[in-house]
Amino acid sequence: MTSKLEQLRAMTTVVADTGDIEAVARLKPVDCTTNPSIVLKAINTSIFADKVKEAVAWGRSQGGNEDAVAAAVADRLAIDVGAALAAIVPGRVSTEVDADLSFDTEASIKKAHEIIAAYKARGIERERILIKLASTWEGIRAAEKLQAEGIDCNLTLLFSHAQAVACADAKAFLISPFVGRILDWYKKSTGQDYTSETDPGVVSVRSIYNYYKANGINTIVMGASFRNVGEIEALAGCDRLTIAPNLLDELDKAEGTLERKLSPEKFEAVAPIKMDEKTFRWMLNEDQMATEKLSDGIRLFAKDLVALRDLVKKELQLAAA
Repeated sequence: MTSKLEQLRAMTTVVADTGDIEAVARLKPVDCTTNPSIVLKAINTSIFADKVKEAVAWGRSQGGNEDAVAAAVADRLAIDVGAALAAIVPGRVSTEVDADLSFDTEASIKKAHEIIAAYKARGIERERILIKLASTWEGIRAAEKLQAEGIDCNLTLLFSHAQAVACADAKAFLISPFVGRILDWYKKSTGQDYTSETDPGVVSVRSIYNYYKANGINTIVMGASFRNVGEIEALAGCDRLTIAPNLLDELDKAEGTLERKLSPEKFEAVAPIKMDEKTFRWMLNEDQMATEKLSDGIRLFAKDLVALRDLVKKELQLAAA
């Protein structure tokens, strides 16, 4: 019998949530996703040692303000990690717009253009890249404009139905609803344990998936942020699932039949929601979990972005000594 990972591949596009080049080569996902946390881990490995030296040398040649140079080098390293992943996977690589731009539509668009240009300079066209934006109102508006330009977007840090509806209205290419972080919040809030079927994160993604299929929405649903294989199995059949290497390995070793839970042909009719900014902000405000986790997620990504830039500063200072 084939492993559960192979069975999952037959019904869902499997994406690797990592910058671990060796794991990606071994597990052969279709796509990869990155974020500041993943980039920070990746450049601390021996695989990217030469790229770090090269980026630091480039940064020293630029001159100018130390903070600006460090930010530019950090951006370069993020593209280096993405380019290395793009050389392995046949599909897309998601690259994140700086978390500290999450409430600035125009700055997010500008950064997205810079990311696309940086990949193109390495011979990687926009069709291989997804621009990753936080699912704030401003991030969603940035995605709307970018999609109109033919730049596909991945709306991340998505925790609520309001965010999912707004992303669909913006014609986002893909959304990344976070399963595990939703579960984390409810476990802490209620003190309860949940099964795979009652897991609030799983329930949320199933609801969003059903809404999209029932209303003929083409935006791809890609479940993310998994805590265990039970959550993944409970979403088998979802358009895409982005999974960490340790869970991919666990699925690869697991035997038994994997039951399909989601299918584009099976959904319950549900009326579309008319979404505007006022409705979006009110619905998000009324969802305590989503409000807290969105804010927390942006802060965490911003923290790792600062850590990445600080690491670069140290490397620049060492190179100058």
